[in-house]
Order: sequence, then C-alpha cells, then structure tokens
Amino acid sequence: MGRVAYVNGAFVPHANATVHIEDRGYQFADAVYEVWALFDGKLADAEGHFARLERSLSELSIPMPMSRAALTLVLKAAVRRNRVREGLVYLQVSRGVATRDHAFPTKPVRPAVVITVKGFDRAASEAKAARGVGVVTTPENRWGRCDIKTVGLLPNALAKQKAREAGAAEAWFVDDLGFVTEGASSNAWIVDANGSLRTRDTNANILRGITRDTLLDVIRDAGLTVNERPFTPDEAVAAKEAFITGAGTLVQPVIAVDGRVVGDGAPGPVAMRLRSLYIERAKALAI
Repeated sequence: MGRVAYVNGAFVPHANATVHIEDRGYQFADAVYEVWALFDGKLADAEGHFARLERSLSELSIPMPMSRAALTLVLKAAVRRNRVREGLVYLQVSRGVATRDHAFPTKPVRPAVVITVKGFDRAASEAKAARGVGVVTTPENRWGRCDIKTVGLLPNALAKQKAREAGAAEAWFVDDLGFVTEGASSNAWIVDANGSLRTRDTNANILRGITRDTLLDVIRDAGLTVNERPFTPDEAVAAKEAFITGAGTLVQPVIAVDGRVVGDGAPGPVAMRLRSLYIERAKALAI
C-alpha cells in the first residue's frame, strides 16, 4: 500500500492529494504547521506540540479545526494507514480557502487541514549522530515573529540550501549583534569552554522548540545546568561541544561551524548522553 494523506476530512492516496489554488496557505503562507517524531508508531512530545499549535493558531486568529482529542485520533489514524513505526508526522492548518485578498475573509471560512506521514531510518540517524554534522552561518533575515510556527519558510529554505551547497547539515542564523539565534529547522546549543550548557533564550526572536523544552527537563533531571544566553559562532568553535535539537534531528552533535572544527572534531560525551536520555524520555511519554 502506498502513502496516504489526510486532506480536509478525507484520507486520499498521497500522490493524488491536492489543495485548492486559493487556499491562503498557498497564496499568503497564512498557515501554521507542526511536526511530531514517531517512536514505535507513537507521537513524541505530544503535549508540547499540541500546545504550540494552539498558540500559533491563536496568534494568527485561526480557529482550531477540531478539538485536540479529535485531532489526536486523526493523527493516529494517519500513522496507522501509513504503517509507519519510526518517522515523522506533518500537520498543516491554513486559514482556509477564500477569494484572493490580503485581508482576512469577511465571511469566516473553514480552516484547511493537511496531514502527511513518512518513515524515518532510525539506524541511519544514529549513525549520523555518531559521526556528527557541520553547520554554516548566515545573516538573520527573517520576520519578527519566529515564535509562531508559520509555513512562511523561504528564508529557512534559502539557509538550508546554503548549508547543502557547503556540504553541511544545517544553517545557523546570526543576528545583528553577532549572536546565533537558531538553526533553519532546529535550536542551537553549545557546551562552552567552561563546560556550561548554553542555548538562546526564548525571549529572543526564536521558535520555542518542543524538543528543546523536553531536553531542558532531561537536563534538569540529569543534575546538569544550562544557561539560556546567546553565543557567537566564534564561541561555538571554541566550545567543547555543539549540537542542535529538533523533531527531525532529535539531539544531533555538531562538529564544525563554517568549516572550523568544534572541540576535537568528534561528537562529544555530553551531546551523546543527552541524545540517549532524550530518546529514552520521548519513548516513555509518547502517545
């Protein structure tokens, strides 16, 4: 059986899944999204993702398309129909379909919902973590509301392409003060030269990463401390370790920034320990 997508109330073959040409997500990026990691067919960090979805929708005055309980059932049904045990679930909610006009529709329309599921090679992910990845830096050029998980991701896409062309896995945005904000699809962390865990605070213009939040709990439970304050690319290069976090990467060690080696050029013990502890927590709490 091929892949199956959920589109506005119906499950359809993935290859035939379509949205209306005047869907506002397509024309204005007037939409939000969430991505859940799947462990053994279960949704990881579910509460955090649902809460962020509801917040993002509220910030854009888009109503929830259905109750959280109903949405959970639909997400799980999509996972079952795709027979995926280890993978990613993508949910997108747009304002809906309306005659093209920049302002919101004068007559309320039903939010449009799309769900897709894809498998993920967990063994390949573990092998990648064991090798570590490189990142490149790029000037921060996104809008001032990166805390909303909107589908307006053109700067992120351009940053990812820059990373790919450089043979790197991720791009870190750097603000006007010279500090790393976050990655194109991840949060950025270091274990600095003094051995302190550091990541950007969410009062800055960054996304409130759900994997990041869970990892903060893991760090506290492990008896470690973290300073939520910014760092520069130079500080990252001088650090003992660096890593990124996200639903797709989990905890991924970074071994080079702009081609400059971090630490001893290999995944560090803190990042690898946190990856193991995060996966253990995520599996235990997945629904």
